[in-house]
Amino acid sequence: MPPTWNWKEFATARLFSSKNRLSKGELKSSKGPNTDGIHVGRSSQITITNANIGTGDDCISIGDGAQDITVNQETCGPGHDNGVTIKTWPASTSRVASDIHFKDVVMNSVANPVLIDQNYCSNSQCSNESPSKVKISNVSFKKIRGTSSTKEAMNLICSKSVPCQQVVLSDIDLVYKGGGGSTTSTCANVQPTVSGKQNPPACTSKH
Repeated sequence: MPPTWNWKEFATARLFSSKNRLSKGELKSSKGPNTDGIHVGRSSQITITNANIGTGDDCISIGDGAQDITVNQETCGPGHDNGVTIKTWPASTSRVASDIHFKDVVMNSVANPVLIDQNYCSNSQCSNESPSKVKISNVSFKKIRGTSSTKEAMNLICSKSVPCQQVVLSDIDLVYKGGGGSTTSTCANVQPTVSGKQNPPACTSKH
């Protein structure tokens, strides 16, 4: 049985370990940039459950070297704009990001609710000439629903060097909260498998 941490109103939690369980907590940090609520890196067998997180950046971020991480029953917000996200930097070295699954998530006026971004650059000083070499595979987005604050509710931009594989979209229902039409989606270097409701339709725009 892994140890359980019960916490309330910590500023930021950073985990670099194994076999830990974070449960029943409230975490609030400043609204400035790079104030992740919980960051997990180089860790395994971590469970985060039943937390209320409000930050100026990612509510929960998972970095390199992490495996067997489970997150459930979380309330996230305020945070930065994106919803469920996988991102890699341009010119990243050869690595693998696989077996990543998002299921039963409710969005409330979230920008970019579903996002894969392999051209991520936080400081506008990256070179996009060399694509990311991180291989993304076996990823699913299932039962993602609610409202989007951006018309483009789903953006799957994979690397042209190593296109994403085995991406599944199932029962997506994201409604644009603004006026002037329905939500849209964009895909690049990925051919997702779709099932169930698709709002927006998968890959309405392809790059």
